[in-house]
Amino acid sequence: MTNGRWAALAVALAVSTAFAAEEPERPWARGVAKEKQNQAIALFREGNAALKESLFPKAAGTYREALAYWDHPAIHYNLALALVNLDQPIEVHEHLTSALKFGAAPLDDDKYQQAQRYLALIERQLTKLTVTCNFDGAIVKLDGKTIFTGPGKWDGLVRSGQHSLSASKEGLLPDERSVTFGGGDAQAVELRVYRTEELTEYKRAFSPVIPWAVLGAGVAAAGAGLGMHLGANGMFQQYDRGVTDCAGTTANASCTLTPALQEQRTSAAGLQTGAMAMYAVGGAAVVTSIVLFYAGRPIGYRKTVNVDASSPTPPVTLIPILTPNGAGAMASLEF
Repeated sequence: MTNGRWAALAVALAVSTAFAAEEPERPWARGVAKEKQNQAIALFREGNAALKESLFPKAAGTYREALAYWDHPAIHYNLALALVNLDQPIEVHEHLTSALKFGAAPLDDDKYQQAQRYLALIERQLTKLTVTCNFDGAIVKLDGKTIFTGPGKWDGLVRSGQHSLSASKEGLLPDERSVTFGGGDAQAVELRVYRTEELTEYKRAFSPVIPWAVLGAGVAAAGAGLGMHLGANGMFQQYDRGVTDCAGTTANASCTLTPALQEQRTSAAGLQTGAMAMYAVGGAAVVTSIVLFYAGRPIGYRKTVNVDASSPTPPVTLIPILTPNGAGAMASLEF
């Protein structure tokens, strides 16, 4: 069915149903002066003419003017038909809801049922969103637009897909989120602001046990080196006494080293060399532990919170196709 034809049917709806009835009791006409009703009808017909020519922005603007004179369900209905072609599902939902407010009487049963079907299709594209923030003075934004200043709550409809939410306050860290809504459901998001310490966590490159273990090994090596050094000194002292005793037994105070004294000197020298090596190992281990203590110190990082509080995006997206005599949908796949 072409846009021109279904626009013409919308005109027919206006003439045959919406305004022709003169029932004495019409809640949608209560308190509306006859002059305003006539102005609304004239604008309504002008909007229908634009709709027939597929001039959807003009038709929508004219219907809005008509609603300023008379808040009539039929005007809301035709405005919804214009807006669906302008890709405005939230406004379409708003005006279809208003069109259904008084039941079938101002539309007729057929159009009333169609409006219900259209509304069900549109709701598949929308998410009922509740945003709360209990922090005094926090500015809460949805897609970059301020929706309230905390503490407070916001309820509304958003299109399916990706959105940004944030709460910010001077002197505190903001809560910034990227969220994806699948549509056809309800979601609640609670935002807050943070002190710096609340979002700071400390991490180490490795366990603090490691530098302590290296330091302990270094101290142990140095201690072993000290023991070997003392042992070498004791052996050298015994060697010196042996040489002195040997020299005292000769007239010229000289001494020919016995195999026992030579072995004692060699052992003492070996222990002394080993002590120096252990000192070197212990010192290197201590220096290494100092480096490890520095490298493994706690380093502050800003925690990432609520990166994506999303509901899953469906692989199939349904886009309503609305006409005054029927409803359908076009499906798009994501893969």
